Amino acid sequence: MKTKIEEIEGKIIATLEGELDTAAAIEVEKTLQPLYKSDGSDIIIECEKLDYIASSGLRILLGILKGAKASGGKVTLRNVNDDIKNVFQLTGLINLFEFE
Repeated sequence: MKTKIEEIEGKIIATLEGELDTAAAIEVEKTLQPLYKSDGSDIIIECEKLDYIASSGLRILLGILKGAKASGGKVTLRNVNDDIKNVFQLTGLINLFEFE
């Protein structure tokens, strides 16, 4: 699992690549920890190369969303494949996030 955070034009972009399973979640959460305390910036989670997400990965994204909303920011999931979007649909989380 590869994770990268960068700031482009005032937006924070976190790129996820690989499988965000339970084993990878611990390291991913450490890498994404700065996003839990957003300063009101909008956060984009780039998922084009994300192949799989487990419940532990969903928990990480919910934590980021909670922090962003508390500071007036928003979280957008970009380029989510149909299988992962289906996970959001089945868990009822589809309406909490913005997708592009």
